[in-house]
Order: sequence, then structure tokens, then C-alpha cells
Amino acid sequence: MQIKGISKEYMSELLNRKERIDKRGFMDYRNISIKTNVIPHAEGSASVYLGDTYVLAGVKLDVGEPMQDKPDEGTLTTSAELLPMASAEYEEGPPSPEAVEFARVVDRGIRAAELIDMPALFIEENKVWNVYVDIYVLNYDGNLFDAGTLASVAALLSCRMPKLEGKEIIREGALPRLKTKGIVTSCTFAKIGESILLDPSGTEESFMNARFTVANDENYIRAMQKGLSGYFTRQEIERLIDTSFEKSKTLRKIVEEAVKSGD
Repeated sequence: MQIKGISKEYMSELLNRKERIDKRGFMDYRNISIKTNVIPHAEGSASVYLGDTYVLAGVKLDVGEPMQDKPDEGTLTTSAELLPMASAEYEEGPPSPEAVEFARVVDRGIRAAELIDMPALFIEENKVWNVYVDIYVLNYDGNLFDAGTLASVAALLSCRMPKLEGKEIIREGALPRLKTKGIVTSCTFAKIGESILLDPSGTEESFMNARFTVANDENYIRAMQKGLSGYFTRQEIERLIDTSFEKSKTLRKIVEEAVKSGD
């Protein structure tokens, strides 16, 4: 949970002692819990608790037109909504810049990893399946990028493909899985002064001067995003990339187990 009233001086003192408010190591995640098939009428869905951050992702498929430059492939659209119930800082209305960035970071990792078999979504000329991933933040306590990626990937891996019979879309019965390959995860790091922390809480995010997110699968870096005005050195970036590959092993296993238990 976010802790109010923490001063910059106290945070600096803690970090100088190599301590975090919640007693984690600098490169430790909070507890992660994933459940799939949590939205009855979605093709795929998943909820993620990352510490006290709570995110829900739903996947829907509809028939539509392909992109002009990829006429033989389906499409992917990712959106995010920061619900007012999640934080006093969130307001109703059109997507905020933070929500737009959040959706783009999640989308970029999934798209670059080619998680979805887009050619398999082709139906016929000028007709494909469009995949919509909607992410909802139900409680904010830091590190939305990693929580959103976990929820979206778990939702896609648990997704069932509707059938098209004439003009009717069949969404019930024994349906095949959406064709996917591999698992992509992301690791987000916050820099506060000269200290770097994995999986920043909401309190830690309020003090960070730079943020770095790297998305990868088992073998490759798929996307990177740097935020805020602070900087990371080349050596720090290289070290954090190595850390992301190591941490992704555990993250992928958590996703795999959640999808398997949701069958």
C-alpha cells in the first residue's frame, strides 16, 4: 500500500542503508498472484495482484478489416483505463497521457514478441479477426507496466477463438485456443537518486527520477521504454537487462501455472 507522509530525506536514508520500506531486496518483486478466466463473457481474461496493485485484462475478438499494409493478418488493439476507484489521482474522462503510455508499453512488448499468430486471424479477403485487449486498473500501488503485461499475456494465453458461421459469431461451446507462441514479460526499474529498484511501489514511484522497462521473452529483448527526466548509465542498462532475463524465468512460470490452473 502507498504510505503517505514519507519525506525525501527519509527515503534517501533508507536507500543509503540498502533498505526498502517493505523490507524487500532492491531486485525483488512483491508477491504476484494471477487468475485467468475471471470475466465470464470475454474470450480471455486475467486478474493480477502485484503487491497491492490490482489490474484486470479482458480480451475480445470481432470480425473487421485488416490494416492496409498487412491485408492477410489480424489486428491488435490495446487500451488501458485508470479507474478513479484505483487512486485519488485518477479522474473520469478521456484517456490520460499516463493511460496512453501504459497501453502502448504493454502493446509494444506483445506485438514485438509476435505473441499472437496474426496470419492465423485471416478469414478471407478484407475480413480478419480483430483482437482487443482492455486493461483496467482497479487499485494502484506502483508498477502498472509489469502488472498490465502479466494480465494481458495471461488473458491472451487463456483466450478462446470464436467461430464465424455465415455472419454469426459463435462464442460458446468447445472453442479452440487463440494461436499464440511463447510468453513475454516486462521488468520495470525505478531510479531514486543513485539507487535502482525493481518493481517500485506507489510510494517509491513518487520519488523516482527515472524509470526503465524492458520486455523480453526467453531469448530476446522485445521492447524497452525509458521514462522521466533522469538517466541510466550504459553499465546500469546492461545490468538491468541481465536482471530482466533472470527475473523473466520466474514471471513466465507464474503465467504458465495460472493459465494451466484456469483450464
